[in-house]
Amino acid sequence: MSNIAFLELKYGNINGGYPNYFVISDISLLVFDQERNKIFVESFSVNEDIDVVFVNTRTDELGHTLARLKYVVNLKTRKKARFDEELKHDKEALDKIFYRSRGIKRHVQNFFYKVFKKYRIDKIITFDGRRDIFLCERSGADFRGMEIFDLQKALNQECNYLFSLNKLAVITNFEQNHTALKSTNIEYFMHPIAAKQVRPKTAAFDAARLLMAHQEFMLHRDDFMMKAALILNKIQLKQKERQAAEKAAKAAAAAAAKEAKPAEETANPDAK
Repeated sequence: MSNIAFLELKYGNINGGYPNYFVISDISLLVFDQERNKIFVESFSVNEDIDVVFVNTRTDELGHTLARLKYVVNLKTRKKARFDEELKHDKEALDKIFYRSRGIKRHVQNFFYKVFKKYRIDKIITFDGRRDIFLCERSGADFRGMEIFDLQKALNQECNYLFSLNKLAVITNFEQNHTALKSTNIEYFMHPIAAKQVRPKTAAFDAARLLMAHQEFMLHRDDFMMKAALILNKIQLKQKERQAAEKAAKAAAAAAAKEAKPAEETANPDAK
């Protein structure tokens, strides 16, 4: 039996550059041996002096996004900096950055070539992965002969809802430690060397969450759908409660302002 691979990328646009020109920062291919239930993690990080804009999301306990915050990372030093929306590079500066970014293509191409040569992979699993596949192919990755399966698209067709990986982690009760990946119905052991790569906020961590969500959906669909419905109901209830609280706060503020106005007129009778 051949292997399936779960693909996750980290990428962003050049700080001070065009918003639609993306640079790959990190790649993780989590290769799953279906016959032996073994997990292999192959990762690659770009090491170029380029400042890239990323988005960090803040979520609640249900995995629902509450806020998004942009920040900047230098791909060589991996140091973070604050995002300056007003920063715009001139053409000469951007041309130099584009020149450095073109060197990434060769490294990405070599990474995929070595991984595909090492493992017999016939299926790639992505999550909202249309751009991921495009960026990899633009860098020379060859997915010919492989089936591309987008879990988010499949879930949207099934549930008519666009899930995030954060929500799926809550639905599947995802857990990870130095020896295993766990979810509600599944547990896979990992070699400690592979487990060291699976750290929060990395491409490998997202690939691990994708693996467990995919397996729960494919192997325990009824249980998955029931838990997904429960989480969505809780999210909708919280949204209604939040909207009601905001409406009540606005009404209270309006009432307080209305009460304060006559008091001001009384204190300043000549104001009219």
